This record gives sequence, C-alpha cells and structure tokens, in this order.
Amino acid sequence: MPPSPAAGTPPQVQVFGLETDRPTRAAVRFFKERRIAIHFVDLRRKPIAPGELRRFTDRLGAAALLDTAGPAYRDAGLAYLRMDHAEIVERLLADRRLLRLPLVRRGNDVSAGPADGTWKAWLADRPATDPADDQATGGAGRRPGG
Repeated sequence: MPPSPAAGTPPQVQVFGLETDRPTRAAVRFFKERRIAIHFVDLRRKPIAPGELRRFTDRLGAAALLDTAGPAYRDAGLAYLRMDHAEIVERLLADRRLLRLPLVRRGNDVSAGPADGTWKAWLADRPATDPADDQATGGAGRRPGG
C-alpha cells in the first residue's frame, strides 16, 4: 500500500496574528528555528474567517480565545459582562484586538496565546503537555482527544 500523501510531507503550521505583536513574532521564530513550514496570516490584512475561528472555539472554547488582559477587553468593559459562547464568538469576529494571539494550528491541533509546551509536544508527536504548563506563559493548547 502506498504511503498517504501527508506521511511524507514535513509538518506545517498556520499562525494567525499581527506582525507587530510580540507573542506572534515569538511563535513564528519558534517554528522557524525548528525549520517548520509556516503559513502566516496577518489579521490586519485579512481578518480571521468565521469557519476558522469556529475551529479554534470548538477545540479550546471561546473563553480561551479572549484576551482578558488586553486593553481592548478593558476598554470595552467586558470584565463586567456575562457572555455565553455565541456572544464571545460574535465579539471576537467583530474586534480582532480581543483575540489572544497568536492562534496556531497544525492539522487538527490548535493553540491560543504563547504555548511553547504545546508546540513542543506537537513537534515531538506525543500527547500535549498539561495545559497548566502553558498557563505559565498565558497560552492554551489542545489536541483532539487529549
């Protein structure tokens, strides 16, 4: 049986973020240093598609994508509101400044925010680390079934 086309291809990641954002630049550097092919999407030039955002929210939850420490969150007064999943997604689509960046995707694996431990687990092709390991750096990552 011939190997699947994906079996011989090197790993590739998709990074959503802003070129001027320090955590986004760190994520791009992390993967470049390990010679991983990167597809970078600058959210200033091209906003995240609703379907792509849904991919992240389905795996991590909408609250994990919300940058609660950012100025946009404080300025909008969102700390005083109780929002359900759909309301958070609506706000994230309306204002990209509310996203916890970078959003990184490798196949079905996704992460939000700086998540070095999760990214290392992806590259080692082993189960993801405990999300608490990434919380030290503010990130959230998840593998399906993990």
